Amino acid sequence: MGKDPRVDAYIAGAAPFARPILEHLRALAHRVLPGAEEAIKWGMPHFTVKGKNVAGMAAFKAHCTFVIHGDGRQGDAMGQFGRITKIADLPDEAVLTANLQAALARVLEKGTALKTVGERKPRPEIAMPEDFAALLASSSAAQEVFEAFSLSQRRDYLEWITEAKTLATRDKRMAQAAEWIAEGKTRNWKYEKPHQSS
Repeated sequence: MGKDPRVDAYIAGAAPFARPILEHLRALAHRVLPGAEEAIKWGMPHFTVKGKNVAGMAAFKAHCTFVIHGDGRQGDAMGQFGRITKIADLPDEAVLTANLQAALARVLEKGTALKTVGERKPRPEIAMPEDFAALLASSSAAQEVFEAFSLSQRRDYLEWITEAKTLATRDKRMAQAAEWIAEGKTRNWKYEKPHQSS
C-alpha cells in the first residue's frame, strides 16, 4: 500500500485532535490514488505517484492543513481547505475525491504537470545601483569582499537597498551595507552560526 513508517510516527506524535484527521486523510488518499506512495518532505507527510507530489498534510498546535498540489485555490491557511480542526471541517468526501483524482490525472497524463514541493523558479537579477557601485568602489576592501560573495549573498544586499521606501533609508542602508561588507559580513550575518560580534 506504499505506507511509510515515518508517517505513522508523525501521526502518533501529533496532538490528539489531529490524529483522526490525519488518519482520515491518509486513508482517503490511498483509497482514491492507486499506486500512491508516502514520503516525508519538508517535515510533512506527502502522497506521491510516480515520484510526483499529489497531496500533503500537516498538523500544527491548533489545526491541520491539507494541500492538493496543482490546485491553485487557497484558504486562510496553508492548503486549499483552511484550518482543519475536526473531520467535519473538510469538504464532502466526493469533493476531495474529485480533486485528488484530478491531480492524479495531471501526473499520469502530463508527467511533469506538478512541481515537486520546494521547486523554485530562478529569481530575476537585481541591477547594481550606480550609487552603491560607486560607494563600494571607494573602498577596496568592500569591493573585493562583495565580488567574492555568492550570487545570493550579493542579492541579499541589493534587495535590501533597492526596496528602501525613502531616499534617506536607502542612503542609510547603503552606508551600513558598505561597512558590513568591508568587514566581510553578509547581509544576515547576525543570524548565521557561528558569527563574530563586532
